[in-house]
Amino acid sequence: MNYIMPIISAFIIMYSIIKRRPIYDDFIDGVKDGIKIIYKIFPAIFTMIVCVNLFIKSNFLYDALKLINISFFPKELIPLGVLRPISGSSSLIILNNIIESFGVDSKIGIMASVMAASTDTTIYIIATYFSSVNIKKIRYALLVGLLADLACIIISYLIIK
Repeated sequence: MNYIMPIISAFIIMYSIIKRRPIYDDFIDGVKDGIKIIYKIFPAIFTMIVCVNLFIKSNFLYDALKLINISFFPKELIPLGVLRPISGSSSLIILNNIIESFGVDSKIGIMASVMAASTDTTIYIIATYFSSVNIKKIRYALLVGLLADLACIIISYLIIK
């Protein structure tokens, strides 16, 4: 594992020498392009971070869950299902709390693990990647992504149950 980066670097240098490319100039051009991309997507990433933190810190999710009574679905998994499409790091914290509370081999722990592994951070992906290529109309992509996440949540529940 410690040799992967030096091997990749050596491969790039040898490839550049064989193709007679200016290594340093290509590297500088790559850094410039990377900074342009960061400059382009930074507002979307920053906005997502602020919104997710406001959503989590407000405890709105937990207050709303007190009002919702879903008898067939474990109530401990609902915060994970709601936050997973929004924020990967927040959902990992919830997953960690579920595993610490119920154990790794418990039914809820396994359901939470399968749910977290099968869903994706849909809203984050759409906000980041669509803004980087200036796509403004995200309605259908968001709908399909959230429906796919919902299907993964339901299927993970049914498989483990």
